[in-house]
Amino acid sequence: MRIAVIGVGLIGGSIALAARQRLGAEVIAWDADPAALEEALSLGAIDRAAPSLQDAVHGAEVAFVAVPVGALPDTLADVLKAAPADCAVTDVGSTKRAIVAGQADQRFVGGHPLAGAETAGVAHARVDLFEGSTWYLTPTPRSSGLLYERLYRLLGALGARPEAIDPETHDATLALVSHLPHVLANALVTRAFDELEAGAAPLPASGPSFRDATRVAGAPSAIWTDIYMSNRDALVAQLDALLQHLQTVRGRLADADAAAITAWNEAAAGYRRRLMEDEVTGQELVELRAAVPNRPGVVAELALELGRAGVNIADLALHPAPDMSEGVVALWLPGPDAAGQAQEIIEKLGHPVFRP
Repeated sequence: MRIAVIGVGLIGGSIALAARQRLGAEVIAWDADPAALEEALSLGAIDRAAPSLQDAVHGAEVAFVAVPVGALPDTLADVLKAAPADCAVTDVGSTKRAIVAGQADQRFVGGHPLAGAETAGVAHARVDLFEGSTWYLTPTPRSSGLLYERLYRLLGALGARPEAIDPETHDATLALVSHLPHVLANALVTRAFDELEAGAAPLPASGPSFRDATRVAGAPSAIWTDIYMSNRDALVAQLDALLQHLQTVRGRLADADAAAITAWNEAAAGYRRRLMEDEVTGQELVELRAAVPNRPGVVAELALELGRAGVNIADLALHPAPDMSEGVVALWLPGPDAAGQAQEIIEKLGHPVFRP
């Protein structure tokens, strides 16, 4: 397999490393920064540094566009213009609405791996960066089912857990669980520094709570300014909701309501346990097969409807008929309950379902 990687920072470099070592793929890369390409080559992350974007995607079966969010629209347009007709094209941007809305090409499936680090650059790339991590995919009714399957299976081979999601839900969710924590980390360190600068009593050495809560403070602006701005409406909504919650807590503290504070703290402990649970661990996979017509968007429709219902697809495969008029989508679900829920959803979409 030949894979093109456009942009060889932490994420692009880790994709390249994992593809070479886990898939035995040939990885051709291009970056606007020649020094980044040279470093990627010297580290063994890529097979070849292409002289141009067009040369990098020539003959590729999958192309990953791993550039900052602000550069995505133009770079993605260039990739789609140069990529082969049967090349799956995806990105790794942290926001999805704008980029998905701007693309009508059936080869494109938006993507976002929930993996990374405070560090940046290919020097910090890791072959195991995506191991066990959710990798969101945002297919549309225009997306090719065959190319979606190729991308889905490739991401699984990289160690990730692909999951379909619509762009609106993605951006609202990431505003809460990714972008808002960065804002809070920045605010905490700024507040602490302001207190120190104001000449108040010297702050004690920061404890583990402060260090943990501010780990992502000051993440690279070349990446994060674009993220904040491209998802600013969803982020503002989450900030407003959080401010309202903080006002409630403030009121309880001002009123010395110890019982309410205890209940709030205990509830938070339970919420965190539930949020951190891995619901699919140890589940036996159940296979379903759905007979579907060969029309654009049918695979995307199945994946998105299951994703909206919270049904995770552990694996999928396509089996088209010889005349390509119809086919079978094989799905593996984590346990009988998820399989039963998936079967009900798929049948409501009008597709016959059977279990082998």
